[in-house]
Amino acid sequence: MTGESDTGLSIWNGRDFLESARKADAALREALIAAVLSRSIKLDDKHGAQISDLAALTRAKVEPMVTGLFPAVERPFIMSTLDRSVIFLLPENIESILRSMTWLGTAWTLANMYLLSFDAEPTSEEARDILGLSHETTCFLTVDYLVRDDERPLDDYLVHEAAHVFHNCRRTTVGLPETRTRQHLLNIKFRKRETFAYSCEAYSRILATCRSPADRLAAVEAHSTWVPPDDSVDPAEYHDILREAIGARNGWKRILQRCAPD
Repeated sequence: MTGESDTGLSIWNGRDFLESARKADAALREALIAAVLSRSIKLDDKHGAQISDLAALTRAKVEPMVTGLFPAVERPFIMSTLDRSVIFLLPENIESILRSMTWLGTAWTLANMYLLSFDAEPTSEEARDILGLSHETTCFLTVDYLVRDDERPLDDYLVHEAAHVFHNCRRTTVGLPETRTRQHLLNIKFRKRETFAYSCEAYSRILATCRSPADRLAAVEAHSTWVPPDDSVDPAEYHDILREAIGARNGWKRILQRCAPD
């Protein structure tokens, strides 16, 4: 009901702590999977034909960001990583995803994201109805991402969650060399990680929907009263970053500069 479990795991019998922990994990995980599979899931028209070509959709969304942030020689490595990192929660993969999650709490959140996206009953009223979640170097998205909200034209959870991969993923993980000062794909100041992701998200939508500098400025101004739903993001700074980005030759680099460590 809560997504939380007893970290002591003392209720399960075992020869030692590790055996108790294994039994606890298996019991709770199987109960969660059984609850998810017991609910009827049907694909309907609201998810559209895009569900058949999600890989192409992912590439189209993230390629402008990768091109703007990374040198040409590194882009194939980054794109290959994102091809594997962005995963939609679907009937054919949800069971394997829930089995593979390291933490039970993450599995619980993903299970309810999946159920809510298909209008199925969640396991708890406390479940958050969210479209995306980053876990280590993987971005999980629900099919509700495919249904645009016209009231929030600058939302793009896929780009937002993909942006988080850049500060979570080590360069050696994708086959790139590391240095003492460059260990992750991008160096983002810790308290500005959400600012970076929200800025990339909005900027990508502006580029995709606005054809002229005047249109881009109008989009930013129309967006100026919106406040990111995260206390770590300074709204004034966020909007200032967007204004700088649309006026720059490479707005992606300007966002990175504003969110880099001092």
